[in-house]
Amino acid sequence: MSNSEKEAEHFAPIIRPQELVKLKDAPELVLIDARAGADAQARYEAQHLAGAFWVDLEQELAHKTANPADGGRHPLPTAQAFSELLGQLGITPASHVVVYDDKSGANAAARFWWMLSALGHRAVQVLDGGLNAALASGFPTSATAPKRPGGAPYPQHTWSLPTATVQDVERAVQHESELVIDVRDAFRYRGEQEPIDLIAGHIPGTVNIPFSSNLDAEGFFLSPALLKAQYDQALTDRQPTDVIVHCGSGVTACHTLLAMAHAGFEVPKLYVGSWSEWSNSGRQVATEA
Repeated sequence: MSNSEKEAEHFAPIIRPQELVKLKDAPELVLIDARAGADAQARYEAQHLAGAFWVDLEQELAHKTANPADGGRHPLPTAQAFSELLGQLGITPASHVVVYDDKSGANAAARFWWMLSALGHRAVQVLDGGLNAALASGFPTSATAPKRPGGAPYPQHTWSLPTATVQDVERAVQHESELVIDVRDAFRYRGEQEPIDLIAGHIPGTVNIPFSSNLDAEGFFLSPALLKAQYDQALTDRQPTDVIVHCGSGVTACHTLLAMAHAGFEVPKLYVGSWSEWSNSGRQVATEA
């Protein structure tokens, strides 16, 4: 398929495991394993979908910052740096990229989807149900990591999807016409417990729609119709351009952006710094504990 044909084809942001099995021998397919955590690479090396390349959330999908008050725990790398990573992975505008993790997309698969989409790449999908669903569908696995093929950087070096700064969030929560969604678990939002960041609570004026509400009991995404109804109710008369989405550090927020794209919405703004930036910056904190 030519680049122009691929650009014209519609790619749903989420792909079912059975669909991926049918694509496993497609020459343009690039599989990305985005599992995160201290032992993520070891788990990948023990078993991954055959042909999948592992990407490191901490080192490749974010950059380190000395002060979380300036960008949070997982600031975006530059678009240029991400373009170079894509080149190393052999991803070109002609590639059909499918990314998965072991947390129903909430680990870093949705973050990779957002980043690649933000470079204008259309043919990128997150695997519904993640690794376990692929295994249950019979997708072959391997314990041998493929060598990254290397290549020229992806030919796009600027982010094209909208983001919000901490100042944008400060302004947004003061206006009824705008909506700021916190996708963390309800107990974190209420301030009952904070397992990651130093301060518990939430940004005053935000609403809590946990990312888990995007999924059914088996860990698969709800249908586009159900997701649209859920977010239509939350947005009321607002447009997606008036919505900012955040989480703890700008990773899991992408799960909700993915869900909204799956429902047919324009992708809202991502507050990359998220709670990790806000709570470390001395700004006001609210709790319901």
